[in-house]
Amino acid sequence: MLPRLTRLLPARPQKAGPPLAAGESLWPQSRLRLLSFNMQAGMGIHALHHYFTRGHRHLLPHARRHEHLDHIARLLAGYDVVGLQEVDGGSLRSGYMHQLVHLAERAGFPWWFQQLNRDLGHLGQYSNGLLSRQAPFAVEAHALPGLKGRGAILSRFGRPATPLLVLNVHMALSTRARHNQFAFLAELIGDAPHVVVMGDLNCTADEWSRSPLGRRRWVMLGEALHTYPSWKPERQIDHILVSDGLIVHRAAAVDALLSDHRPLEVELELPPGLYGA
Repeated sequence: MLPRLTRLLPARPQKAGPPLAAGESLWPQSRLRLLSFNMQAGMGIHALHHYFTRGHRHLLPHARRHEHLDHIARLLAGYDVVGLQEVDGGSLRSGYMHQLVHLAERAGFPWWFQQLNRDLGHLGQYSNGLLSRQAPFAVEAHALPGLKGRGAILSRFGRPATPLLVLNVHMALSTRARHNQFAFLAELIGDAPHVVVMGDLNCTADEWSRSPLGRRRWVMLGEALHTYPSWKPERQIDHILVSDGLIVHRAAAVDALLSDHRPLEVELELPPGLYGA
């Protein structure tokens, strides 16, 4: 019976991302604005009671999904690099829309990359997504240790000898699993001098700072930037970690009710060698 039903449903979108930069990937400007956002597949849950009244949106599309995604696109348009978590790659709940492609087009990003972490067919295409105004010269998708469904996108900008590494990650709910995932990320970035790690880390700054990833030096962004829950932020579980070779000019939790998480933004200055003609 189920195969018959699925044959009646639209084909799920299959899209390959834009090409990588050839050789070098220098930014045209020295300052970058970065945003990390768990968008919860555009379900529009931004109040406690929405978990009950809008819970069906985990499985079924809602009438105002296009309008809600347009609100998200308007936010994203002000940034150079955006890391998205919980973006749907085209399934029943998103109305078979490849949300990352839609947001890239609406917000004017020429380059995007999707990492599909949990493929539930027509019921959900759970993904991480990266949007950028500059194509990197390399990009990798890594599954994180632990139960299937958590991943990291690693992109490289600048010159191959001295790149800027940007990682977009979505980490596990389990403390033990996160410890192993932090160890994996620490090994992945090694001693690269210019690194940004952003995403939904599902933990406090105190936890990641005591993890294997916290053993290297990161720029302290100041006071806690509470991101969850969006309607009454009390915890910071979304983070942007910036290596100490980069200068941070601004960091803030964005006052936006577009998901159960608030977006997190950072403006940083690149060292010579990562930007220019």
